[in-house]
Amino acid sequence: MRKAGRHFLQIPGPSPVPDRILRAIDMPVIDHRGPGFADLGHRVLSGVQRIFKTTQPVIIYPSSGTGAWEAALVNTMSAGDKLLMVETGHFASLWRALALKLGLQPELIETDWRRGADPDLIEKALRADTNHEMKAVCVVHNETSTGSTSRIADIRAAMDATGHPALLLVDTISGLASADFRFDEWGVDVAVSGSQKGLMLPPGLSFNAVSKKALAVGANATLPNSYWQWSDMIEANARGYFPYTPATNLLFGLAEAIDMLEEEGLDNVFARHKRHAAATRAAVNAWGLEVQCTVDSEHSPVLTAVRVPEGCDADHLRAVILAECNTSFGNGLSKIAGKVFRIGHLGDINDVTLAGTLSAVEMGLHLADVPHQSGGVQAALDFMKSTREAKTKAA
Repeated sequence: MRKAGRHFLQIPGPSPVPDRILRAIDMPVIDHRGPGFADLGHRVLSGVQRIFKTTQPVIIYPSSGTGAWEAALVNTMSAGDKLLMVETGHFASLWRALALKLGLQPELIETDWRRGADPDLIEKALRADTNHEMKAVCVVHNETSTGSTSRIADIRAAMDATGHPALLLVDTISGLASADFRFDEWGVDVAVSGSQKGLMLPPGLSFNAVSKKALAVGANATLPNSYWQWSDMIEANARGYFPYTPATNLLFGLAEAIDMLEEEGLDNVFARHKRHAAATRAAVNAWGLEVQCTVDSEHSPVLTAVRVPEGCDADHLRAVILAECNTSFGNGLSKIAGKVFRIGHLGDINDVTLAGTLSAVEMGLHLADVPHQSGGVQAALDFMKSTREAKTKAA
């Protein structure tokens, strides 16, 4: 049976694709070897550098973020190399699993999945590695499974304090263009990202931003790579082209997404996401529920993972909300399956979008008989009204 009204896709990615980007993608396919393509190539390659806040190369692959994970490792590592990885959640665990498949030896810092990577624990592990066997530290900037962010600048400072030569590899697949990220300033060596989150595109593009140090280390790396090889990409990119067939129409969309982000201003984009995250947490608190992330400075601006009370099933709640409110929320993954649902508040959303999203949650809590207090939506509205009034008065 048809359901009236638009579907609210409020998972933590893919995020809804704005009409402007859909129209940009809806172009005739052009010759990716022809003279006109170079203009598009140069436009997106330089634009995405600004989004990463870097002057270093950013390589664009036709792949999911998993491909960019692999590219980051096979271009910098050799068989048997040791890595230091932090299990901040499900996606950090998947990156570790990929490293194992490649023949690498990740050492894991375990967590309770309720915070980001701890810089002090990373520093302690590197200080213990007196022979410098750890070739890289791999962390997830925004852990989509838990709603926690890692403080990348503090992690870089902790690494520098040890004098350890390990590379810093950062997954910012869900963080880029939603949470503040500064590749050059924070001393990141390889950053991994994807198109379907803050960039507001469909899935299909992934990215490696690469430092000079990573390129130098990679010159001696021996893990096999062909499709993922940085050097071939960088050589072709210098002319605005790619060494193999690119996802041309997604590149048209990427160019439009970059324009949209820069028209709003990246700092304004980040502030908007932080504000909506705070409004969401206000609603969760008013409902009497618990946020998965327990460290105030590490709350994600991208999503909020909400724990349901003991004896309740988060997936049943999600199913009720989908059936009754035509709204999708993210499920709990692996260790927290059935225990949390995840509210995405990333991409091209505004106060009204968020109000509708939280209304679906409050209605679903009631219909699914999840113990809660009413008033979460009103708490979020009060927060958004007060912060908007403060902004208006300041202007």
